[in-house]
Amino acid sequence: MSHPSYYDLFLKCIETYGPKGFTGIDPNDPLMMELEEIMEKNDQFFYFGDLMLFQIIYTSKRCKDMLGVEPALLSGFNFFQSTHPDELNRHFLGRTTILKLAHELYKAEKGFKIVSTTFRIKNAAGQYNNMLVQFYIYFSHVPYKSVFTIKVHSNINWLKEVRQVYHYYLGDDLLNFRYPDRELLMLRNVFSKREFEIIKMLEKGLSSEKVAEMLFLSLNTVNTHRRNILLKAGKDNISEVIFDLKEKGLM
Repeated sequence: MSHPSYYDLFLKCIETYGPKGFTGIDPNDPLMMELEEIMEKNDQFFYFGDLMLFQIIYTSKRCKDMLGVEPALLSGFNFFQSTHPDELNRHFLGRTTILKLAHELYKAEKGFKIVSTTFRIKNAAGQYNNMLVQFYIYFSHVPYKSVFTIKVHSNINWLKEVRQVYHYYLGDDLLNFRYPDRELLMLRNVFSKREFEIIKMLEKGLSSEKVAEMLFLSLNTVNTHRRNILLKAGKDNISEVIFDLKEKGLM
């Protein structure tokens, strides 16, 4: 596995290819060849895009191995097709969050944001992998006023905990734009699998009594989980917790 600092190469891509809007990239450029080699070793792929134009500009070669799609043909629709059905709603909400951030950066005409979360995504063989999706989103005046992104996809089947709870990060700490290790993937990993299960049932309008009945738990246990959920989230009621999770694309 390559050292996490290789993500600095993505920032170098902004300096090298950003002034031309990531167009006309030569796959045989030394920088691009180095990145492609790392993608192969670490089971990853990436693309450069323009969020204001809803356009994928350049995609790395391993897209075909990981999604079964030729790099030149990749579109947002392919990600919806590949996402596990149970996570499509979360995928849609996550995309809404990304576009909202892009418009905020565009309006401010400065800044950057890092967003990352996990999804189950179908690979070229039709099997679902646990995938970390990372966005580096930034505003630029060149070659024209827009918000560009580097999006990195990493196979993280090696971390079993991700199957139980969702990683989520939104901020501007560059240290969190790196190859996924356990410490990174456990960020914002606030709720246990059982707590997420209860939150989802409450979101559907089920009472605590009904949740207890369906999960074969005592009412006291469910109410204890509810108190712990509010304590962890720092919220006053479950509705606020649900709203916050939806805003972050976690439900």
